[in-house]
Amino acid sequence: MTETEAAIVLNMLPQVGPVRFSRLLERFGSADAILSATGSSLRAVEGIGQEVSSFITSWRDHADLDAELTLVEKAGAHVISRADAEYPSLLREIHDPPIVLYVLGRLEERDHQHGIGIVGTRKASHYATEAAKKLGYQLAYAGLTIYSGLARGIDTAAHQAAIAANSRTVAVLGSGLSTIYPEENLPLVEKIAAGHGALISEFPMGTTPTRQTFPKRNRIISGCSFGLLVVEAGLNSGALISAREAGEQGRSLYAVPGRIDQPGTLGSNRLIQQGAKLVIDAGDILSDLPMMFAAPQELPKSRPKAGLSGEDLLVYEAIGDDPTDVDTIITRSGLPPATVSSRLLALELGRHVKSAPGGRFIKLM
Repeated sequence: MTETEAAIVLNMLPQVGPVRFSRLLERFGSADAILSATGSSLRAVEGIGQEVSSFITSWRDHADLDAELTLVEKAGAHVISRADAEYPSLLREIHDPPIVLYVLGRLEERDHQHGIGIVGTRKASHYATEAAKKLGYQLAYAGLTIYSGLARGIDTAAHQAAIAANSRTVAVLGSGLSTIYPEENLPLVEKIAAGHGALISEFPMGTTPTRQTFPKRNRIISGCSFGLLVVEAGLNSGALISAREAGEQGRSLYAVPGRIDQPGTLGSNRLIQQGAKLVIDAGDILSDLPMMFAAPQELPKSRPKAGLSGEDLLVYEAIGDDPTDVDTIITRSGLPPATVSSRLLALELGRHVKSAPGGRFIKLM
């Protein structure tokens, strides 16, 4: 059994968990050695009682490694453990780093040090969605990897913005890779895995999302990032859990200000009161980084229509003089819906078009 396979087994035993695994690893030196240890030697480790040691020594009764590896292979994914170089270096530093990460796509070295988390409410306002698109695009264009949670609303906008910038994004799931949620983001998942980054999860392949799994994944978003940007969050938003995790991990915390008369912005506004840096432009974040990143003045600005070509030009010219809905744009351009959606986002972030209520778009030049 390889070290990674042994780590997969221990990760499949819910009685173990990241903190106990760290204690066991410190005592035995490897995941394989943990599985080979006797019950008495396991119980000598702090926090490992009779129940936990019994689950480890009889792991074959509780974890089907062969079936799990088959699911991984079928999905075209792979698994990394803390012993692997691909494991995010910043994530190793947190109190409870995942035992393993299931990865669909590819993690690169630049993702390890140059990541920024972007989170917010699932029920995002138009203002917040536009802010997430703009900031996500600018930060990705400047060379940062965008980490988020693939949820509806702000998370989706952040991932889409990174792809539109032809950069990298990592989606951290609150489920296993075999149970993507929400399902409507499957086209987005395909784009991410096909060359724009990776999907990662600490949960076994078939794990379904629950109220417990989503908060657990939040620590990974902040743990992989040098800082966390909260775009819009109410007082009970899960994004505030991510913000709390970021604070405990010593990460920089940023927030976009919202209207003071909207309950959905009370949480993010409160973060600013408590010391999060107020962000109105990507430069507010980039200014905190070393000079290796693009300076704020180098962020993308509007291009004249003459600068458009290919699919961008087809989509732009499919928009009429009046606000035009997406279905009409698809018909006029002759392009696939997924391509139209991606190019509309790029055109919007490049300030060639803007979105209007009802899923319609307006030319800006």
